[in-house]
Amino acid sequence: MSAENTIDHSTCMSMAGILNRIGDKWTVMVVGRLARSGTLRFNTLKRQINGVSQRMLTLTLRNLERDGLVTRTIYPEIPPRVEYNLTELGRSLKDPINALWDWSAENGAAVIEARAIYDARHSAPENEPVRRSAYAR
Repeated sequence: MSAENTIDHSTCMSMAGILNRIGDKWTVMVVGRLARSGTLRFNTLKRQINGVSQRMLTLTLRNLERDGLVTRTIYPEIPPRVEYNLTELGRSLKDPINALWDWSAENGAAVIEARAIYDARHSAPENEPVRRSAYAR
């Protein structure tokens, strides 16, 4: 689909949902980890993705499965063993995610510097009084 096709409102709306899913921080981490490691169990994924909660990982995996990016395989053992793997569609995200990761690694310092410059320029000087709203009592 070309950029020109995004002018149509319905196309924009469907694209927004897809981009929200694949651009989500945890989605990027899960897909990246599964792309590098192959099949993984839930707790292994949780240990390998720094900062993700059990609830957020569960929701992310469920949504990725719903979108056809991840398969969930349950083995009838006691306790049940559940493994996650990327589908062919999920594996097709490997190159775009790697490109974003590489861009972030190459440009992260420049972004942090730009933020510091912006914040310094837009912060109120210490000697300037705080402006009050016309509605403040």
